[in-house]
Amino acid sequence: MKAFTHSTFCLLFPTSRFQRSARHIIYAIALSVILGGCTTITAFHSSNHTWKIYRNNRYGFEFPYPSTWKSLPSDNADGIVFVSPRNKAVEIRSWAGMQLPKDINQDEKGKTSINPNFTTAQGLTGVLTVEVRQQESVMTLQLAQGELKYYWQGKAPSQEFSSYYRFFDYIASSYKIIQQSRIKS
Repeated sequence: MKAFTHSTFCLLFPTSRFQRSARHIIYAIALSVILGGCTTITAFHSSNHTWKIYRNNRYGFEFPYPSTWKSLPSDNADGIVFVSPRNKAVEIRSWAGMQLPKDINQDEKGKTSINPNFTTAQGLTGVLTVEVRQQESVMTLQLAQGELKYYWQGKAPSQEFSSYYRFFDYIASSYKIIQQSRIKS
């Protein structure tokens, strides 16, 4: 078999100066994105924190939170708010409540309008959304089980949100629903 020389290869696959330049530009952009992504996101390791578990016996849910964060009662007394000791604008919230009847939650064809896109470590499926806004950004997890709907939320100023993303994701992934909730009216 005849070996290909540089001139033979160029005859078979002609490349213009523009194509070579475009390829180099694409490589440079890809490398910049990869390296930039590595340096802008702060590494998160759960072992770097001392954790406590918040447990809501009324609605039967629990999740970990950093032991140094301060707790505040939620607006409706069906959950909790934790605030970072370093920045009062960084919060973790969780609450629960009764679901609306099925006919209100479903569209005209009887299908649920939002499909689950997230699974917790416990194996529960739910909907995780991330809203990036001008002032603050929010990660929200919604789970439904039986007649109850559960919510967990992490919130931070938008310019700092990327530093908290993996932290919030870890807590959302660790969210659990305890087998029997004890709903007290």
